[in-house]
Amino acid sequence: MRLVVGLGNPGRSYAFNRHNVGFLAADTIVRRHGFGPWRSRFQGTASEGDLAGDKLLVLKPETYMNESGRAVEAAAQFYKIPLDQIFVIHDEIDLVPGKVRVKQGGGAAGHNGLRSIDAHLGPAYWRIRLGVGHPGSPELVKAYVLQDFAKDEQPLIGTMIEAVVQALPLLLSGDANGFMSKVDVSVKPPRPKPPRPDAADDAKPKQGNAKPGCDKPPDGDKSNGGQSA
Repeated sequence: MRLVVGLGNPGRSYAFNRHNVGFLAADTIVRRHGFGPWRSRFQGTASEGDLAGDKLLVLKPETYMNESGRAVEAAAQFYKIPLDQIFVIHDEIDLVPGKVRVKQGGGAAGHNGLRSIDAHLGPAYWRIRLGVGHPGSPELVKAYVLQDFAKDEQPLIGTMIEAVVQALPLLLSGDANGFMSKVDVSVKPPRPKPPRPDAADDAKPKQGNAKPGCDKPPDGDKSNGGQSA
C-alpha cells in the first residue's frame, strides 16, 4: 500500500482556497482513476484504488492544516507504510502558479501542514509542491493562501492539477524525472517549431514566373527612370 495525502482545510468555506490545492488534487486522483468512495477514516476522509500496479490510499486530513500529521501518522501506522512510499501534495507559495516541483525530504518552509507531518513522522516522505504564487510580502501570506483562486488563475490551476494526476503513476513507479518532464510538457506545451528554411524558400515567388500580361512595365515606367530620350 502507498499513501497519497492531499493537504487542505475541511469545510465548504475553504474548498477553493489556494491552501486547499492538495485537496483538489486528491479529489481529482480519485475521480480520474476510478477509486472507491470517500469514507471517514484516520481522522480524515480516505479512498482506495489501484494505480501503477499497486494499492493506493488517498487521504484528506480533516484535522485542519496545522494538525495534518495526526491523520497521516494514523494511516501510515495502520498499513505500515514506510516514509518513502508517502506522497504529500501541497500548496507552495515560492512557486508561480502552474509550476510543480517534487522532492523527497527537506524542510517545511513555514508550511504548517508539512511541519505537523515532520513532527509526527519525520521529513523523509515525498513532497509534490504545487505553485500558487506569492502575495509579495510575508505579512500577507496567511490571508493570501486562505483566499480562493482568482478567476483568471483557475484554468491554469486546473491544468496543473490534471497534469500531476495524469503523471502520478510515473512518480509512484520511482521515475521522478519522468514525472516532472510529463507535467512540464502538459502545463506548458512546447512551442511549434519554426518552418524549415527550404520550406520558406519554397513559399517565395520564383523569378521569371511573371503573370501573363505583366511582362512589360506599365505605361510611363521606362527603363531609363521615366525620363524622355
